[in-house]
Amino acid sequence: MHRPLTLQARLMTAVIGFVSLILIIVAVITSATLGTALEGQLAEQVRSLSLRTTSLVTKASIPAAVRNAPLTAQIAMENVAPPASGLLLAIAAPGSGASGVVVSGTGELRDLTARELADIDDALAGRSTGTITLDGRGSTSYQLVVTQTSVTEFSDNINVVTGLPRDAIQSTLAQLLTVITLATLGGLILLALTTMVTIRYSLRPLRAVAGTATRVANQPLDRGEVEITERVPASEADPRTETGIVGASLNKLLDHVNDSLAARQRNEELMRKFVADASHELRTPLASIRGYSELSLRALRQGVDAGGTETALERIQAQSLRMTRLVEDLLLLARLDEGQELVHSTVDLTQLALEGVSDARPTGPDHVWHIDVPDEPVTMLGDAGRLHQVIANLLANARTHTPPGTEITLGVAKEGTEAVIRVHDDGPGIDPDVRDELFARFARGDSSRARQTGGTGLGLAIVKAIVEGHRGTISVESEPGDTTFTVRFPITTASESAVAGSPSA
Repeated sequence: MHRPLTLQARLMTAVIGFVSLILIIVAVITSATLGTALEGQLAEQVRSLSLRTTSLVTKASIPAAVRNAPLTAQIAMENVAPPASGLLLAIAAPGSGASGVVVSGTGELRDLTARELADIDDALAGRSTGTITLDGRGSTSYQLVVTQTSVTEFSDNINVVTGLPRDAIQSTLAQLLTVITLATLGGLILLALTTMVTIRYSLRPLRAVAGTATRVANQPLDRGEVEITERVPASEADPRTETGIVGASLNKLLDHVNDSLAARQRNEELMRKFVADASHELRTPLASIRGYSELSLRALRQGVDAGGTETALERIQAQSLRMTRLVEDLLLLARLDEGQELVHSTVDLTQLALEGVSDARPTGPDHVWHIDVPDEPVTMLGDAGRLHQVIANLLANARTHTPPGTEITLGVAKEGTEAVIRVHDDGPGIDPDVRDELFARFARGDSSRARQTGGTGLGLAIVKAIVEGHRGTISVESEPGDTTFTVRFPITTASESAVAGSPSA
């Protein structure tokens, strides 16, 4: 199976590939430019030299014509002192045929063969300039220029071919290519090392992220109390860099996951506590029902009934009612959590407050009850039955957990866009240790308030669920002699609710 390239390998391949392509293009352009310049320079030298050789051939042709002797390249080269190294001279004179010589590096003249002369003629093919490679001369390439000179002693013009070797150009280009190649290889090696170090340093935050993610992945997160302490180091999580953003984002994600796991653990603990509390609350009435029912059955079997059966049935009924209230409260909380219990309509909180205090007075005749409501009714959109339950539970909580003679005040007011309900008492206050769990299910304040009657510990939890179902908030402030529960509801009319719930909203 083909192993995929790493990010570092892909980046290095891309960088080195592009740089290599650029260097090759630069080398080709440089070589071509230099070659063209050298070729032009050599062509200028050949043209300049051709003027001299043509002049020499003209001078040599006159005595040759007088003596009726053949005019050859050797005779013309006798007047060249010293001859240029590598100079090629070929002459085609009337009556003398073609001849040519090449000056060697030691200054010796070497005659051109008939084949080489024919090759020169083919290379020029009627043009004034051209190039040719003479295999018999070590595969040397020559730059050629053809000139003509006329002598009265000859019936036709004399063609003079002058050439210089192109070895210097080829040697210069070869040296240039060698230097470029070596410099390119050295530069690419240095580039590869620099790129590798830079990429490794730049990708270090990603490796830190991968290491942190791997260590977190190996932690057991599915059970028990879990805390994710692994984080990407701050030096590798700089949000000002691209790779640092990844580390910072992972740290933020781990913070959220850790908070979620902590919340899950708290929920599990609350659920276990809730199940234990519910089991305890149900066990007591069930044990009473079982005991009294067994007592009644025993009395019936023995035919003895001294009023105990009636008493047992009364206790069974009382415990059944207690258990029924508990189950109904739990069912109400479940429905409120699902948002299925509230039926909204326009509610007058002032009227509910008056009714709540009227209902509370008979149940707490040894308490002092006060009500503080405005002259104008305070209305909102909500569930009248559940809002009445909020007031009743708060008043019952104040009555149950305060001693006789305590003054309890129920107040209703409109503050800006909110409807506010306050229940105040001058009792002993709430123990700070239980204040944070006051609205939890099955929570009780027994340590600070003497509870005179039994309760399930769901009253304030139901109040909180109903208030939140109306998008409201509930808070408590307590110190000895001054305890206030404050409930705030956003005031929403029926027309505003209809607009908010319309498709166009």
